[in-house]
Amino acid sequence: MSKERPARSAYVAWRTATTRWSDDDVYGHLNNARYFDLIDTAVNAHLHDATGTDIRRLPAIGVVAEVSCRYFAEMGYPRPIDLGLAVERLGTSSVVYRVGLFQGDPEGEGALACAEGRFVHVYVDDTDPARPVTPVPALVRSAVEPLVVEPGR
Repeated sequence: MSKERPARSAYVAWRTATTRWSDDDVYGHLNNARYFDLIDTAVNAHLHDATGTDIRRLPAIGVVAEVSCRYFAEMGYPRPIDLGLAVERLGTSSVVYRVGLFQGDPEGEGALACAEGRFVHVYVDDTDPARPVTPVPALVRSAVEPLVVEPGR
């Protein structure tokens, strides 16, 4: 991941999440665990919508091999969060996603990400999760290919 704070233009697909009172921690900003929930939801909701199927029922399933988050600015209740999604690498048996979390006016303080997550899915046989599947299933590949961005974008 780049060390710079990403702009909205770094992402291809978008969805919006509603924040809840319970999302904030005792300091009044979004709890760290909620960031990871949002990152996971952005990826899997996109896969569900783009494939038109319940991805948990495919013969090859994506398991999370890595997830991380870099924080740039506080977020919290009650404002919604825009989630930008891009694929930085579509490999033989894995997909590396970047998820930008934005809050606020897209032309103002919400123009730059408040956080960016990295999320890696490795595809495994649904009957033997220890065995990676090669290649990434065609249905999944077709859903994520439009999200692939050039390095550095």
